[in-house]
Amino acid sequence: MSNKSAGEDELARQLAALKIPYEQQFRWNPARRFKADFRVAGWLIEVEGGAWNGGHRRGAEANKDCERQNDAMLLGFRVLRFTPYMVQTGEAIGVIEAALKIGAPT
Repeated sequence: MSNKSAGEDELARQLAALKIPYEQQFRWNPARRFKADFRVAGWLIEVEGGAWNGGHRRGAEANKDCERQNDAMLLGFRVLRFTPYMVQTGEAIGVIEAALKIGAPT
């Protein structure tokens, strides 16, 4: 069974259609079990699967999301977060394209 959401599947389709290289389920810190939904250049991309039903906005899950994002940023990654709605409307891919014009984080 896949852990991917419909939002992740759609974003992967959009990235592939635009020939933007990406890696899914990217583990940025070998010492931790954290994974990002995508890595595009030096950007980590998260599609918030539980955005409308509470999901990662509750208690321990919200704390873990903060810990994950802080760990990634301390290691030099920038994190972009989107809801499935933002993926569907094309807003997410537009932001990713703008991030790629800025360049990969150093």
